[in-house]
Amino acid sequence: MLLTSACWVAGCHSRPPADSALLISARVKAMYVPVLKGLPQNPVQHLEVDIPVGSADGMLDVVVCSLGKGSEERVAAVGLWQTDTADFIRPKRLATALVSSRSVTLQPGERLRPGRHHLWLTIDPSPQAQTGDRISFTCSSVKIQRPGAARQEIHFDAPLHIYPVGSVVRQAGDDGVHTYRIPGIVSTDKGTLLAVYDIRYRNSRDLPGDVDVGLSRSTDGGRTWAPMKVIMDMGVPHEQNGIGDPAILFDPVRKRTWVAALWSKGNRSIAGSKPGLSPDTTGQFVLSYSDDDGLSWSAPYSITPQVKDPAWHLFFQGPGNGIALQDGRLVFAAQYWDEQRMPWSTIIYSGDQGASWKGSIRGPKSNTTEAQVVETTPGTLMLNMRDNRRGSRSVAVTRDFGMSWTEHPTSRSALPEPVCMASLIRTRVKVSGSMRDILFFSNPRSTKDRLNMTIQASSDLGESWPDAHRLLVDQRLCYGYSSLVQIDAETIGLLYEGRGDLYFVPIPVSEVIR
Repeated sequence: MLLTSACWVAGCHSRPPADSALLISARVKAMYVPVLKGLPQNPVQHLEVDIPVGSADGMLDVVVCSLGKGSEERVAAVGLWQTDTADFIRPKRLATALVSSRSVTLQPGERLRPGRHHLWLTIDPSPQAQTGDRISFTCSSVKIQRPGAARQEIHFDAPLHIYPVGSVVRQAGDDGVHTYRIPGIVSTDKGTLLAVYDIRYRNSRDLPGDVDVGLSRSTDGGRTWAPMKVIMDMGVPHEQNGIGDPAILFDPVRKRTWVAALWSKGNRSIAGSKPGLSPDTTGQFVLSYSDDDGLSWSAPYSITPQVKDPAWHLFFQGPGNGIALQDGRLVFAAQYWDEQRMPWSTIIYSGDQGASWKGSIRGPKSNTTEAQVVETTPGTLMLNMRDNRRGSRSVAVTRDFGMSWTEHPTSRSALPEPVCMASLIRTRVKVSGSMRDILFFSNPRSTKDRLNMTIQASSDLGESWPDAHRLLVDQRLCYGYSSLVQIDAETIGLLYEGRGDLYFVPIPVSEVIR
């Protein structure tokens, strides 16, 4: 696990020794990360200790931490670790303390030579911690002893930092699987959460390869998840019949859940797909559906002849989720590689509850791929696109199902991205006591690396994305794909990638819209 730089820094104060030039200094940095059930060590605070060059070694005797009221019941243990750099890589355990009160004392007895030392405090959530809870925690003080000098006690002006409790939906290695990637999630009319993703059995690489589509199901708002079910498997030879990059959609009219995925028979994904319609020449746009709240699924079948121009090299879905419009039509974001292998984001739609599908005849912008779509006003679709030019998302609007497109004023300016998939959903949620239509957006908010997984909100249906309506959920480097879902009138859920894992964190609307 790799953990990057900190969100706030608390200063320290201590009684200086006679030779103040040899004063030990320390800083504590709280991280923007969730505490995840299923991970025994969650690094939450970074402690830097500087032993002056030219002084004697120090002995780190005591580290004291504080928990907020009620948090002591949600934490089983606090750990102290050491790393060589300011990243949580190859950590060495120094001490562990079981939690029985709101004050936790660790006694590492670790010798610290002159120089800078990187220490980490971790939280092991208790069985009483529930997904959706909050844990408040901080490092309060450290005590360091040096030969021939009084013990130096350093206190931190550090407020309690609040960490949301989430869960690990799938972890690399579960069921012998190398990597889980490409999340999509919806809520059914029964409130059941259905999460889909790539099961990448042998390695972390994209199609082609040994990949199936998996499903995890929760009936309690994401607090617990049923065992994984494989819902799309194109058979043997598995390494030549991969299917992945799923998107999921719930139809409230027919009460049917749809999953779309790309089937690569042999090398028929992005690099190897060619013009045509046959599985032997081109990647296939495949659907499966469930009529029993995600418990069982139809055999996968291809709709490629319905939606693909035979001259194009490839046509398939944008991963994440599709939508049902107010008039009952169903829409998936999609993408195609044209005659010159130039990618374009677009849509497909059905006016007969999935009996047949139509593909948009053109996309709004070249060199865009993974997109998400929402209906802003009746019949108006906003397409939010990954743009390979890097720097920010591209956004376009259509009122005639892709016959024509208009670039949106926020395109290439409002939503920074490092070239990555993102999520966009329309919700009706409670804000300041009244129900309002809100767009929520998630992605790794960066223009370079995939880090800083962030949720943003727009109260004017995508016309603006105010800084005040933004929440940093997880600052760590990650694979970066995410999918949002509404849990209830006051809560949204974020399903996102770690580095081979899939995490789920419920977030109160009030924490995003402040």
